[in-house]
Amino acid sequence: MKKHKILLGAMTISASILLSACGGGSSSEKEDSLGKINLAYVEWDTEVASTHVVGQVLEEIGYDVSLTPLDNAIMWEAVSKGEADAMVAGWLPATHGAQLEKYGDNLIDLGENLSGAKIGLVVPSYMDVNSIADLDAEAGSTITGIEPGAGIMIASEKALEAYPNLKSWSLLPSSSGAMTVALSQAITNNEEIIVTGWSPHWKFASYDLKYLEDPEGIFGGEETIHTFARKGLEETSPEAYKVLDAFHWTAEDMEEVMLEINDGKKPKDAAADWIKENQETVDKWKADVK
Repeated sequence: MKKHKILLGAMTISASILLSACGGGSSSEKEDSLGKINLAYVEWDTEVASTHVVGQVLEEIGYDVSLTPLDNAIMWEAVSKGEADAMVAGWLPATHGAQLEKYGDNLIDLGENLSGAKIGLVVPSYMDVNSIADLDAEAGSTITGIEPGAGIMIASEKALEAYPNLKSWSLLPSSSGAMTVALSQAITNNEEIIVTGWSPHWKFASYDLKYLEDPEGIFGGEETIHTFARKGLEETSPEAYKVLDAFHWTAEDMEEVMLEINDGKKPKDAAADWIKENQETVDKWKADVK
């Protein structure tokens, strides 16, 4: 119960400081609102992009939308308990397989919203190594990671155990932003670096990078990103449910939004621009809305 209250408190605080998907509407718009929708997400570049795009589309059809950033595990828990309405950030089958097993019975899986995703260890292409099994003492025997508890971090910890050549290596937790800063600095100085990587991601468009081969299969194969909703959303917010169910885009679409954000554009502005330029795709998501 204490944990539950903490979660609710955290979400209330988050919601109070969050911007709505479009930065707030007029009084008349709110009077016409179809209701409130709270989308949970993790502040990874991929999920910042997708959640802002979906949030703005839901706002376009008349919802009062809040976007709530949470830690990964709390995001899954919040939707499973109905404390958030949905999220578009479920990487399967490997990255979030443990979370799906734990919370899946209390969630509605609306299927994939993006295919062709991938996770693994990534290095600059100038590094003379192509396989995890061939790593020796590069980059000070350190893998630069992101937030502890992320699926890619759990897989990286398993890699340290599975590959004999990595027994003396360490995994350095940081954040998504700190990892990309470290990557950028290393490339500028032509230094060795090994990072936890996933795609789609803007860094593949910005830098010449490569995934290390994974002969033990620790990081799995191709992944898909799924949309999950709380049970009962279809009955309470049917139009939002239809859009979330129809939401599907490509890795190129997501990378376009991510790159704009990385270049300095606000997420809501990058999302709005993508929607404006891809109205035909967005109209398909809204096709069944009355």
